[in-house]
Amino acid sequence: MFQRRGPSPSRTGLILGWCILLLFSSPFCCVAHFSQAKELFYSIREGVPMGAFIGAIGQDLKLDFTVDPPFQFNLPQQKHSGQYVRLDNTTGDLYTSATELDRETLCPDGPTPQGCVLSLDVFVLPQQYFQLVKVKISVEDVNDNRPRFPVEEICVSIPENTPVNARFAVEQSAVDPDLHFNSVQTYWLVNDFGVFTLDVEENEGGELTPFLIVTEALDREMQAEYITDIIAEDGGTPPLLGTATLKIIITDVNDNCPRFTKLLINVTLQGNTSKGAHLARLHAFDPDLGVNAQISYVYSERVPRETQRLFHLDQMSGLIKLAGKFNSETSKFYKLTVLAKGPGCIPAVATVNIHIHKVITAPPAVVPRYIAAERNGVVTMKESEPAFSPIAFFTVKNTDTSQKLDCHLEGFGPFRLTPYQQLQNEYLLETTKDLDYEETQEYELTVVTKGTSGGAVIKTFLKVHVLDENDNAPVFKQSFVEISVEENNPPNTFLFQLQATDLDSGAHGEVVYLLGGDAPGFFSVDRDTGVLSVTTALDREERETYRFMVRAVDQGTPRKESIATVLIRVEDRNDNTPRFINKDFTFFVPENFPGFGEIGVLSVTDADAGENGWVALSILNGSDVFVIDTGRGALRARTPLDREQQGTYELWVEAVDGGKPALSCATMVTVLLLDVNDNPPVVLFPQSNQSYMLVLPDTLPGTPVTEVYAVDRDTGMNAVIAYSIIKRKGAEPGSFVIDPETGNITLQRELSNRGLYSLLVRVSDHGQPEPLHATIMVNLFVNETVSNESYIQSLLTNEAEVVEVEERPWYVGQLTDRPRPFELFPCQPVLIALSVTCLGLLLVVIALASYICCRRIREHGGDGQEEVETPLNMNGGSVQLGDRKIRQMANI
Repeated sequence: MFQRRGPSPSRTGLILGWCILLLFSSPFCCVAHFSQAKELFYSIREGVPMGAFIGAIGQDLKLDFTVDPPFQFNLPQQKHSGQYVRLDNTTGDLYTSATELDRETLCPDGPTPQGCVLSLDVFVLPQQYFQLVKVKISVEDVNDNRPRFPVEEICVSIPENTPVNARFAVEQSAVDPDLHFNSVQTYWLVNDFGVFTLDVEENEGGELTPFLIVTEALDREMQAEYITDIIAEDGGTPPLLGTATLKIIITDVNDNCPRFTKLLINVTLQGNTSKGAHLARLHAFDPDLGVNAQISYVYSERVPRETQRLFHLDQMSGLIKLAGKFNSETSKFYKLTVLAKGPGCIPAVATVNIHIHKVITAPPAVVPRYIAAERNGVVTMKESEPAFSPIAFFTVKNTDTSQKLDCHLEGFGPFRLTPYQQLQNEYLLETTKDLDYEETQEYELTVVTKGTSGGAVIKTFLKVHVLDENDNAPVFKQSFVEISVEENNPPNTFLFQLQATDLDSGAHGEVVYLLGGDAPGFFSVDRDTGVLSVTTALDREERETYRFMVRAVDQGTPRKESIATVLIRVEDRNDNTPRFINKDFTFFVPENFPGFGEIGVLSVTDADAGENGWVALSILNGSDVFVIDTGRGALRARTPLDREQQGTYELWVEAVDGGKPALSCATMVTVLLLDVNDNPPVVLFPQSNQSYMLVLPDTLPGTPVTEVYAVDRDTGMNAVIAYSIIKRKGAEPGSFVIDPETGNITLQRELSNRGLYSLLVRVSDHGQPEPLHATIMVNLFVNETVSNESYIQSLLTNEAEVVEVEERPWYVGQLTDRPRPFELFPCQPVLIALSVTCLGLLLVVIALASYICCRRIREHGGDGQEEVETPLNMNGGSVQLGDRKIRQMANI
């Protein structure tokens, strides 16, 4: 039925894309974005009902609606807002109004390159948030108009000698006010008679022109004309159709047709161009001669009749003249399609575009639109407004585009008038820095507008009145105050008077004083005078310094404040006596401690400071034996101490501070001397090596015959005595044994021989690191009687020095009958190791034993007999050497 030439695949894809977008997009879908000049673009389809949502200006500007004061939105120009749109002043949302949007009515002259756009100016208020937003609403087309042919019957003349595939334009193409894929997309014939087909071509302007193509040879004599219907179809869903009658007339033609030298002519006119002015001349040529070369110029049927009457076209010369007048205050655009016809030829087509510029007849007008609060030309602004706060917006209207405008600001002050971003003839008045009421209260400004090439000068006067704000905080005369006060002060003691000033006036400049949250509760400050006092007595020993804040607050709204730091130092008084760290002191010192060696340290403290806290120590009694270091409190003995002479010392030590008057305290110091093994055992019985004891020959074995008794002035293990027979003479080995603990000598075997038996007994203590010992010769005379004493004395005198060793010492092992030579204490290293191991556990026992022993000696010192009480820890028990009388040996 039809064919289509040109960029068919790409155009089909474009139509398909628009169809998909129209199918899946809501009628109320809007798209918005920001331009560099704060412009918002929205798109909405025509024909939407009243109240349809267009766009959210506040949301698209990404405004924070939680600020205070809240945002406000305003349409200063009401030309379109009441007719087409409605603005929500609090949210900035745009909605359609009662009048239904019709793109064809809104843009009767056709769309601009940006489309059919409804332009609005929106103010974002209040002034601290001011923005001028250029809102452009693109009205999208819907398929609400069907294609219409300009005439009901279209006639096309085709020469009969037209070759096959020859193309003839159908000039009376259909017109559809809709755009893009909603406009005419294709044409087709109801009946092609098997001779014709239809193709569609798109010119540079995007217009579609149907072309009638001859598919078979024509013969005018056989059929002079063909009548059918031509259908124009748009791309809507569903598509709309337009119909006209197509009458094809077969004519005779020559072989050359006219051709234009220029296919496109652009003409620009001012709105006040006079009638009869020549606008353009079209020229076409035909190489034929005579009648076949005659050319006539006519408008295409596409050109409206009123346009043809406005622009006269001379059919012979192709000259276009202005035949009427048009409104000079509006801009217009006309598109003229001119045909060059020759006899029997296809007309050549040329296009003339005429642009009409409006003419400015009135002088420029400056329209102020105030953003800040204004009344009778006086603008009121707070001094707290930040720099670059908008004050007013000035729009210059009725400007002549042929000359430039000069719009500037006259006057003094921190203000400037600048073109608003990239918008033409729009100026913003704003501050350049913070206003200061204390510096200037009022400014007079003049906005001057004039053309650079002369003309009227327009002046707009306004005043800016600055309101005082609480923008100054109180300032302390001293931001840091250091105060000294003596402790134990009386209550409500005056400390200091703080002073602060505020440059603001009225309530903004009234200052009250408050304590900071870190101030203790016993400090107070007078709210009006700033007098600082303390309500209770201070104690330096509890706290030496106090540091806190004092606030100076004005009465403005909002309140401003400053802070001063107060440092209070509490001075010391001598109100504390020295104190020893212990109620009393006890020191354990080994006897024979070197003179002036440190016995111990008496620690003493005084809570006062300086001289009041300096303490001197002195000994009240016993200073002839001891001395004390005043600085460290170290106690020393003047000479070495002997426990055997005195085991305990009790001293009184006094501590005196350096205050006036001086305060003092005393403590008792006990020095206990620990025993050192510095005394060997002393044998009390037998009295000498020349003493002897008579033993009867018939004495039975197991009978005690005598004893060795010794004492040791030391205490503890140092005083524990052990007995052993180390040498013997005259007796058989094993005849006599000695108890190592008691010293009792017992007959072990029957005596077969009479005579003198001598036993060398060793008496040893358990001291460390070296035990001390003594020896005694025990002489036993075996006989019934003592008949010759001189004989016995001679035997004692002539006793041989070499005797046979019979027994081991008491500490080595059990007695044996086999005589073995040994050295004195062969197991001494073993005993030393054991003693060192046990020394730590026995220290307490030794100290207590020493103390008890000393007390017992004092208690029994007056008796005529010498008594020794020695605690001995042997095999878990305690052996008491009780009151033993010294046995007298009979001298025969």
